[in-house]
Amino acid sequence: MLFVPVVDKNGKPLMPCHPADETEKQVVSKHRVTNHGEVFTRKREVNAMLDLVRQETERIESRFLEPACGVGNFLAEILNRKLRVVKERYRKSQLEFERNAVLAVSSIYGIDILQDNVKECRKRLFDIFDWIYSSLYKKAAKDECQNAVKYILKRNIIWGDTLTRKTVGDDPQPIVFSEWSPVNGSMLKRRDFTFYSLLQHDSMKEPSVFSDVGKDVFIPMPEREYPLIRFLEIADFEQV
Repeated sequence: MLFVPVVDKNGKPLMPCHPADETEKQVVSKHRVTNHGEVFTRKREVNAMLDLVRQETERIESRFLEPACGVGNFLAEILNRKLRVVKERYRKSQLEFERNAVLAVSSIYGIDILQDNVKECRKRLFDIFDWIYSSLYKKAAKDECQNAVKYILKRNIIWGDTLTRKTVGDDPQPIVFSEWSPVNGSMLKRRDFTFYSLLQHDSMKEPSVFSDVGKDVFIPMPEREYPLIRFLEIADFEQV
């Protein structure tokens, strides 16, 4: 399970961000800045940073993790770029669009320490998907596809603390991410990994393999694997 993390040029996680233009305030409150480093990030800066990895942002299956996602300025733009590619390639076939749009959504991950940001980020990403999907297929749009996207975003955008690698709330637990891998077209394979295990590059016990660019790649072990399921039925995992 490989991620392209959204970081600055020095490799540090970018600060939480909010949608903003040139006239908007840069902070929600001094309290949130002091305690969480929360600031606005303008769209032009978002695009400038993402253009540095443009090829990956336009590759449908490439995975991105934003460790301080805020309401999703970076993740929203990544999803926009991916869905533009999906629309261009697959709009003539609703099934193919649905498969690849769900794959694009499933490739995006985020963590934020503020619950309101997490809720807004999930909603924002869903609205981006749904606006394109519903505008293309109107009455033919399927509730199952919309529910699948909502479920994946619930699993992928997590209310948690990146530093402790645990969820936030009354009963903190290790953060767990789900990997969604396409199999034989309409099937998806879900495997769950702890965030902690995904970061253990220096103390590898499992064997490594070489990537297609000749570098060592760490292969973490999943905490749990699920049976194959049709991508439109992915929300049924809630009942597994």
